[in-house]
Amino acid sequence: MITRLSTLFLRTLREDPADAEVPSHKLLVRAGYIRRVAPGIYSWLPLGLRTLRRIETIVREEMDGIGAQELLFPALLPREPYETTRRWTEYGSSLLRLKDRKGADMLLGPTHEEMFTTAVKDLYSSYKDFPVTLYQIQTKYRDEERPRAGILRGREFVMKDSYSFDMDDAGLEESYQRHRGAYQRIFDRLGLDYVICAATSGAMGGSASEEFLAISPNGEDTFVRATQGDYAANVEAVVTQPGQEREIEGQPEAQEYATPDAPTMDSLVQWARAEGLTIDGREVQLSDTLKCLMVKLTQPGAEEPELVGVLLPGDREADMKRLEAAVEPATVELAEEEDFKNNPFLVKGYIGPRGLAENGVRVLADPRVVRGTRWITGADEKNRHVANMVCGRDFTPDGFVEAAQIKEGDPAPEGQGTLTLQRGIEIGHIFQLGRKYTEAFDVQILDVNGKRSVPTMGSYGVGVSRVMAVLAEQMHDEKGLRWPVEVAPYQVHVVAANKDAAAVEAAGTLAEELSQAGLDVLFDDRPKVSPGVKFKDAELLGMPFAAVLGRGYAQGVIELRRRGGESVEVPAGEAVATLVEWVRG
Repeated sequence: MITRLSTLFLRTLREDPADAEVPSHKLLVRAGYIRRVAPGIYSWLPLGLRTLRRIETIVREEMDGIGAQELLFPALLPREPYETTRRWTEYGSSLLRLKDRKGADMLLGPTHEEMFTTAVKDLYSSYKDFPVTLYQIQTKYRDEERPRAGILRGREFVMKDSYSFDMDDAGLEESYQRHRGAYQRIFDRLGLDYVICAATSGAMGGSASEEFLAISPNGEDTFVRATQGDYAANVEAVVTQPGQEREIEGQPEAQEYATPDAPTMDSLVQWARAEGLTIDGREVQLSDTLKCLMVKLTQPGAEEPELVGVLLPGDREADMKRLEAAVEPATVELAEEEDFKNNPFLVKGYIGPRGLAENGVRVLADPRVVRGTRWITGADEKNRHVANMVCGRDFTPDGFVEAAQIKEGDPAPEGQGTLTLQRGIEIGHIFQLGRKYTEAFDVQILDVNGKRSVPTMGSYGVGVSRVMAVLAEQMHDEKGLRWPVEVAPYQVHVVAANKDAAAVEAAGTLAEELSQAGLDVLFDDRPKVSPGVKFKDAELLGMPFAAVLGRGYAQGVIELRRRGGESVEVPAGEAVATLVEWVRG
């Protein structure tokens, strides 16, 4: 197939779009792959759509390879199934809701567990029908509060979502591992640099969960890797190593102090050292103090939020993403001035667990705050703190929560050294959902013994349009995009850089011969465009290979270029065979 640049619906840009922050956004817009319609909403132009479809083809091939069957559900959905699973409420403001002309509540699908589950319920009734895996590649909709980075985080995006249905947990494990392998093959074929991380399930529910993260300095997700072993996890899924429990007997009594010169955690430590206070025979560290973060938790369907105190070691800042993941499906927000005004016992900077307990406020603590550990806390009064507050004696948390930031050098689990922090972009996520949705819809299947049984599910997603942006993030240089062969819109870019009629005719002949050899060709045949502009466009558009018919053609030579790599001159008669060899690797 040949596409001529003189007729291609394309206009390249020399300047970055004003709203673009990351390389993929800048380059995909400048190269004419996508076009902004509204915040978080983009049109797919011909080059972009060809690339997107090629990514979809790789995904389909690997999904079909594990026996999954493709179908397609509508994007416009009724409210009722999402009420059954409570996600009409749980999704909150990210759900795009609307009403039809009769006033019925509808939504634009953010994900389709409800549809897959009800389809299996309606069509299958016997264990003989199982296992079954269904998938679709479809546009999803989420009303992102702050859409950014082009198609990396939009309100409309293309996703492959698949769901496995098995009669028992052993079958689910097999389905999960098949998907895990398929995802590895997909991302390996795409040439992505990625890592598989332990993850949280979030609003999706379920138990076992892993996330595929493409490594990128522009990633929104922070993940950790162990310096020894293969442990990797999304930062939200990192489990803090619990503190060492100690005997309470023999611990010094709690004592309240005036601390007029200790308004910050650092100044509190300096005060403690000046007073000669020690913890286990050593001078006080930031990690021996406790600070209290006041938040409001709102459970799904609740009319009013609950005021909650979160205790954190003084050397840790709060990580709101970890806290949000820990309390899902509840939502969380920081307490506001009005909350402090309505609760006079909350003295900013001096809140301690003692005062919270006395006033009936629930307290959640960092896992390091365990029985017998000793702390310096606020005394619930301005310019006063309490030293030697012992957990299990002077205060008792109502529960534990992962809310503290993870630091470089924290201990890794199971003795795998320490943790390092990296940034990544989520490209895939796999869950063992279990029976959350099949129970919600009362899916009853006759098992091998003739008894009614509820099948178990797995859920598996790939962000297809996001993968395209990730490829652009990982595979570009200062001149433009650098697509891998399998997803490039065209495999070879033929450039007629010599205005001599014979060279232009030869370029057209070369394009024809490459097409006849089975390659997809982009032919820059624009007659009034300078060679310099053609070269810049070729580098910006990012086809993996280029053939340039320039000055050397007069001597029967054609220049062949690997995008971002070598450039060689070959006799004109060898150009087709060389390019075919390059493309087919």
